[in-house]
Formats: sequence, C-alpha cells, structure tokens
Amino acid sequence: MTEERKKSLGKYISLILRHKPETIGITLDEHGWASVKELLDGISRTRSITFEELDEIVRTNDKRRYSFNDDKTKIRANQGHSVNVDVELKELSPPDFLYHGTASKSVASIFKQGLLPGSRLYVHLSPDKETALKVGARHGKPVVFLVDSRRMSADGIPFFKSENGVWLTKFVPVEYLRCL
Repeated sequence: MTEERKKSLGKYISLILRHKPETIGITLDEHGWASVKELLDGISRTRSITFEELDEIVRTNDKRRYSFNDDKTKIRANQGHSVNVDVELKELSPPDFLYHGTASKSVASIFKQGLLPGSRLYVHLSPDKETALKVGARHGKPVVFLVDSRRMSADGIPFFKSENGVWLTKFVPVEYLRCL
C-alpha cells in the first residue's frame, strides 16, 4: 500500500471512528468499539479496503490512533472523539508538567478561558514540548503552553492517559498555564 493511500484511508477511518460512524452506516458501542467486518463493509461501499490494509494502518500509524481487540474483530480510535463514548481511560497521576500545542491565533482566547476541549471530549496534552510543537504547527504558527499538571492533579483535577500516550483532561484553567 502506498503511503498516500495509507494516509487517505487512515484519515477516513479516523473520521468514522472518532466523529461520524453514521457516514458508513455503523454504530460504535458505549466504549467506542466498532465491528471490523461492518467497518470494512461500510468503507467498501465507496472505496476499496482489505483487512490486511486496515491491519497495516493500525500497526504502522505513528500516532497509534487505533486499537484492535484481542481477536481483531473490533476496532476503535484510542482518543480524540467528538461522539460521546467511554474509551475506558484509567485515571492516572500525570507528570509534573505537560504541554499543549496550538496556533498563535488562539493564545488570547486561551488566556481568557483556559484550555477547552472544543468539539472533543477532552483537552489533549503532550508529554513533551517537541510533540506539542508538531501539534500546534498543524493549526498555524505554533505556540506551546506549559501545563502545571502536578498542581492541577493535587487540586483534584483528574488526568487520563490514552493508549497512544496522549494525556487527557476535561479542562485546564488559566491559572495552571504558562505560554512558552
């Protein structure tokens, strides 16, 4: 499979499993799982895809966006949903600091409102500045915020870590943020 095809199919699968399963006529269970057979059948109505291609996309995705269940009959996105699902995240103590990458155009709003999840269920935080810079660059001129996650956690704000290493929380108030 070419990198271009893998990228195109990966984006389409992300749209389906994170935001719009109805696009291909499937539903996600309460934990975000979809039947692999139904996913493949639904995608195949408009474009070709094999199980082997899906497996390659899951295995090689650099952001580890997707997971199979043990027997590979179900698949889900690990995080980033706008549809209401519980991907069974475990609450964990975060590292002392986490990072959030965004576009420079969002800085003023963030200093007024804090970090909000927007259309997603959680605010996404990176474990390092370099990853946050890459995330921010996808949205324009990148800016990175340092999040005092140790203090947030000590103040009772829960954190979760997704399968792919992204830290998640419902909201980051302004007092825990510093622009780097």
